[in-house]
Amino acid sequence: MSTLLSQSAAVIKMNIQSLPRRLWMSLAMVFASAVVVAILLAFLAMAKGFDATMQSAGSDDIAFFMRVGSAAELNSSASREQVNLIENAPGIMRDEQGPMVSAELYVIVDGVKKSSQTEANLPLRGLDQRGVTMRKGFTLVAGRMFEPGTDELIVGAGVLREFDGFDLGQEIRFGKYTWKVVGVFSAGGNVFESELWADAKVIQNLYNRGSSYQSVRARLEPGASLDAITAYLKSEPRLTHEVQTESAYFAEQGKSLAYMAMFGWVISCIMALGALAGALNTMYTSVSDRAMEIATLRAIGFSNFSAFIGTMAEAMALAVLGSLLGSLVAYIFFDGLNASTLGGSFTQVVFSFKLTPELFANGITLALIIGFVSGFFPAWRAARVPVILAFQAGR
Repeated sequence: MSTLLSQSAAVIKMNIQSLPRRLWMSLAMVFASAVVVAILLAFLAMAKGFDATMQSAGSDDIAFFMRVGSAAELNSSASREQVNLIENAPGIMRDEQGPMVSAELYVIVDGVKKSSQTEANLPLRGLDQRGVTMRKGFTLVAGRMFEPGTDELIVGAGVLREFDGFDLGQEIRFGKYTWKVVGVFSAGGNVFESELWADAKVIQNLYNRGSSYQSVRARLEPGASLDAITAYLKSEPRLTHEVQTESAYFAEQGKSLAYMAMFGWVISCIMALGALAGALNTMYTSVSDRAMEIATLRAIGFSNFSAFIGTMAEAMALAVLGSLLGSLVAYIFFDGLNASTLGGSFTQVVFSFKLTPELFANGITLALIIGFVSGFFPAWRAARVPVILAFQAGR
């Protein structure tokens, strides 16, 4: 066994030292693997960042009510009477001000992207102070809170990064109405930073919504069961709503960009086939280039297995270099990159690309698969060619 290991180590060393003779072909294999890995990581980081932005907004102790059959807040509705009934549901926490319930509106307005100068939909959310305090991670980072009953609004930090015209103190016109930005808020990087917030009653008045709302949030008492709330909703004929935790709602909304991860895998696998073809050519050339050396080693007693392992090691080493280069490129250009895309309510969601160790492992695994397949057949050839033919090939 020790002899076999020492022979394999010697062949691996010889193969690595001979790489400068095939520098450009070896670099082509490295770069091809790097491109595949970088593209895969870009798509995965996009999907991961979007999912993290959505899921981090949800809370397990917030009950979220929408009309039955509504896929998103935009499609839901709730009258003032229905909000009052929801406030009496079992398990809703109360304080000195009454039930901890926030009835909210969701209106689509226009914004202009900084990157492309094109118009895109933004959510203008109507809520009150109760609704603001229900958002975990909420921090007013500049300015002040909007005054109830006024045409003032506060802007999410994500909107400020990605869209023009929302600077502190600026006036914004949406249709016939003009609003003034009086504050900028952060919500820990979650989806709420993609929104504009204003007083719900003002939005009701300006957008002719009467006393209606679209969604209702309620803080749950410790240990409260959604089953009891569901039973209450079904027993009250005036209510046409269903309940879920806020975290469950946003987890479902986050699936709207999950296809990007699958799309990234499909594109990367197709590109990997092209990279594999080039890598196979590189490794076959490597075996031909070292035919005299392989024949000499085998003639002096080196095993076929050492020739096989040496070629495989070369292929895997080039694949590892490609994966590291691709990972580095993806990290430099994509990790933390801000972007916005259409979410489940037909409005823009601002998010950041997010690279994690798990994603890097996926990229490296794909590169290693390319290296293994591209090395196996040339390595098999190196181990199987008769010594006499190898000498003839080297002349």
